[in-house]
Amino acid sequence: MSAHWILLVLLLYFGVLMLIGYLTGKQADSYDFFVARRQSPWYVVAFGMIGASLSGVTFVSVPGWVGTSAFSYFQMVLGYLLGYAVIAFVLLPLYYRLNLVSIYSYLQERIGERAYKTGAAFFLLSRTIGAAFRLYLVALVLHVGIFRQWGLSFGLTTLVSLLLIWLYTARGGIKTIVWTDTLQTTFMLLAVVFTIWFIKEDLGWSWTELSERLSKDARSQVFFWDNWKDGKFFWKQFIAGAFIAIVMTGLDQDMMQKNLSCRTLRDAQKNMITFSWILLPVNWLFLTLGLLLYVYAETHGLPMPAKSDMLYPTLAFNHFHWTAALFFLLGITAAAYSSADSALTALTTSFCIDILDFEKIKDKDKQERLRRRVHIGITALLWLVIMVFHRLNDESVISAIFKAAGYTYGPLLGMYAFGLLTRRRTNDKLVPWIAIAAPFITWGIAENSERWFNGYQFGYELLLLNGLLCFVGLWMASRRAAV
Repeated sequence: MSAHWILLVLLLYFGVLMLIGYLTGKQADSYDFFVARRQSPWYVVAFGMIGASLSGVTFVSVPGWVGTSAFSYFQMVLGYLLGYAVIAFVLLPLYYRLNLVSIYSYLQERIGERAYKTGAAFFLLSRTIGAAFRLYLVALVLHVGIFRQWGLSFGLTTLVSLLLIWLYTARGGIKTIVWTDTLQTTFMLLAVVFTIWFIKEDLGWSWTELSERLSKDARSQVFFWDNWKDGKFFWKQFIAGAFIAIVMTGLDQDMMQKNLSCRTLRDAQKNMITFSWILLPVNWLFLTLGLLLYVYAETHGLPMPAKSDMLYPTLAFNHFHWTAALFFLLGITAAAYSSADSALTALTTSFCIDILDFEKIKDKDKQERLRRRVHIGITALLWLVIMVFHRLNDESVISAIFKAAGYTYGPLLGMYAFGLLTRRRTNDKLVPWIAIAAPFITWGIAENSERWFNGYQFGYELLLLNGLLCFVGLWMASRRAAV
């Protein structure tokens, strides 16, 4: 498939996104941008959240990960169910009762002003890193597949990608994203299903034979019970998955902003439960695709790329039929932008509400001008972080994201746990220092765990350690609340 055809498909795709942005952004104000006037249909939000939660990283990194980790990632996905239940029945009732626009306002009421600002700052750091990681991978795929052939730099490819996102989200914000996510989730799932079908046909297998062949492959192993020190051990992955779901969805303004745009608490809960169960078969599809990609490459004697993240794009662009390449292109683009656009909107929302005290500005025109400037500034910041990551990254992007989440979301987990599980009052002045110290102590323990704890390797459960350290610090700096 030539680069010119690829570019034409992308232009048509973004034309549709621009049209949705125009229709949903007409007469939109900041209330539409932040929470869509709380009028989003819950079933539309649930379907669209699939694409936002999976992102372009899942689209290429999870299949590539099968080569080294088998299907162990599904253990974490099972843990997500527990985490999403906590969000639906503990966090969402709290957020709706307080009528929050930014979920970090809870910390202000429960602990204090500095805790509130610290929580918002950690979200801004976490989501900036996460969004940059996700968009980096897709920009790299587009660069290798299209723009490098025309002599364009990776930096320019990334800049164009971000500008397109900014254009269709600039006016409608979350009101636009609820609907663009639906379109993008559809394309992403169609791409995975079509690629699986294409490989099955190429290998000459029936659906029954495909199931039998894959079940006998050692890389299809899901559960790992033998070595509790191993990062793939079931309980480590399951528990880590539950807490990752809580922090990366329930304590994340990006994901909660969509839930808070639903009409009622009951609608938001139906959205969360429906979404969580749909994720099980969807993630299984991605793992199945990953194993099939390896089988396809081995059957045809194709060399493996240096980075496992590039396995799917390399096969799609260079070895698949042009129709499969087209579906891959639409899928990767949809998956990437469904998470990046909502992240850009959430970062803008949090910075305006939490850092700039946006709601205290009474002049509507001044509000609009400020929001647009912040939106542009966040776009520029994401570009800078992506460029830094492009120079430094040397591992699977999904692994890097979860590792980063363990350090940056840990303090949020500790602060919310302290607020929800205790009635003690902590010293608000010490909260920023405790929240900063916890990740550094966690890093020191993780780096030396094999030497200190008889070969124990920390996986994604370092998030729990980080949160626990923050919780303990807040407890030590607290006193009993007055009766």
